[in-house]
Amino acid sequence: MCGIAGIFSSAIALEDRKIKLGAMLQKQLHRGPDATQEWHDLQCSLGHNRLSIIDLSKEANQPMHSYCDRYVVVFNGEIYNYLEIKKELSPFFQFHTQSDTEVLLNAYIHWGSEFLHHLNGMFSIAIWDKKLQSLFIARDRFGVKPFYYFADSYQFTFASEIKTLWASGISKSPNKKVWTNYLSFGTYGLPNETFWSSIHQLPAGHFALISLENLATFKPQKWYDFVSRIQNTPILEIPELKKQYSALLKDAIQLRFRADVPLGMNVSGGLDSSTLIALIHENLPATKNIEAYTFYCNDVNYDELPWVELLLENKPYPLNKIALKATDIPQLISKISENQDEPFGGFPTLAYSLLFEAAQKNGVKVVLDGQGMDEAWAGYDYYYNQSGSVIQGVLTSPVRPEVLDADFISLAEKEVYPKPFTSELQNMQYRDLFYTKIPRALRFNDRISMLHGTELREPFLDYRLVELAFAQKDSVKYNQGNSKWMLRQISQELLSDQVALAPKRPLQTPQREWIANELNSYISDKINAFSQLDFVNQEKVQQIWNDYNNGNQDNSFYIWQWINLVELV
Repeated sequence: MCGIAGIFSSAIALEDRKIKLGAMLQKQLHRGPDATQEWHDLQCSLGHNRLSIIDLSKEANQPMHSYCDRYVVVFNGEIYNYLEIKKELSPFFQFHTQSDTEVLLNAYIHWGSEFLHHLNGMFSIAIWDKKLQSLFIARDRFGVKPFYYFADSYQFTFASEIKTLWASGISKSPNKKVWTNYLSFGTYGLPNETFWSSIHQLPAGHFALISLENLATFKPQKWYDFVSRIQNTPILEIPELKKQYSALLKDAIQLRFRADVPLGMNVSGGLDSSTLIALIHENLPATKNIEAYTFYCNDVNYDELPWVELLLENKPYPLNKIALKATDIPQLISKISENQDEPFGGFPTLAYSLLFEAAQKNGVKVVLDGQGMDEAWAGYDYYYNQSGSVIQGVLTSPVRPEVLDADFISLAEKEVYPKPFTSELQNMQYRDLFYTKIPRALRFNDRISMLHGTELREPFLDYRLVELAFAQKDSVKYNQGNSKWMLRQISQELLSDQVALAPKRPLQTPQREWIANELNSYISDKINAFSQLDFVNQEKVQQIWNDYNNGNQDNSFYIWQWINLVELV
């Protein structure tokens, strides 16, 4: 896990490119504190910030050159099945490092763009072809690893974070449509968009080949056809589904133990996290130790600490209990807003960031997490209650578009998501996997983990697990009043019924209560600043804030939006 950056241009002088790339790498140094290197030729400059996870030697540093010296690669992520691919390629290549980067590069040389289908991992990749003077870029299936870029007829500039692009001199200009949609509908942009008008994302599961002739006109191509793969995945009878999914679960976990550095895991008291703990306990090699991390807020209405302690009872994993206090919030908001570059998920993201900070202090460089089960097995309440919401557990509208002036709100264009499946449940899952829940959760988590030089691995997002679960009948996802029904059947063999059959509990903090009480003065100042923005109705904002203070506190999503925006503008 690292940071990548690059500039492809014949219009920017080499010395200017070196200056720009140096500034970019410095801006995302937190992503790779172990080594920073760059490489330049007459058209292309590539840079890399390395967080050493596999093959800690300097020979595995990047940018890495192919043995034939035609190609140069920068790569952010991990290829979990690199040993299997290396074995397959061994008749054709002599390997000179123990790294997954060299395996990835040789796989590209051997298979071309088709090599992407061989990879099980998380990745953003840029490969420069010295002979053809072209740049190949690609992103993993679900977009676990970020790839941001700016492109015009003079340059193609890319990086792992938006702030890195700003450091190269690219302007910071809000994408008003995305901002308006965020405030009107609670959405975070389409897969190719960001909150900044000149900066784009390479969508998950896409690649592109860029040359001087198409710097501004290239079209990313989809390499991961999820819909076709689901249509070709058999619907299994329950015993066979249980058998196949359980085997894949174990394999996904075991692949993610591959690291030459200490491991950790983030845990809560929910089903997904409990399953992760049980699988780690069952499959962790005797040669490895693992630390556990959880947060609490000293509030019995929200804390899962008693559940976590019960789950870890009689297990040899030290539990690091991290307290989130109301007094921490103002400083954390400032710090994490600067880190994220775009809106993020409220106080729970702040709490989550503390876990990675604690892991870094313990020398833990790889952390496992339970993201992805709810989307694969349809675990959210709005999948079944016809609320039309994409926010879990609220009764009222999470947004307040009435505070926006008419000209600004007229820019809103409500996203229409594709519905490629006959099952409406699968269509909602598809939306959450590729357009809403997973893209934003992965972005939040990438930034806060990399802020503290830790690699986050999400075994439940192994594409084999997601595809197998997603493709099954609605009735094995929601049955007898239980969401994630099939997963619960599997988990009963690993966990007590008390855990396996417990209802889903959103991971939460006392955000609503702290806003109304301990943080009220701080929040009032932020809301006053929001109300001064030129597209906001000051009187309406104050009215809604007064209502909140008078007890209208079903949700605080819109309050968080206002605070978040003030920090970013």
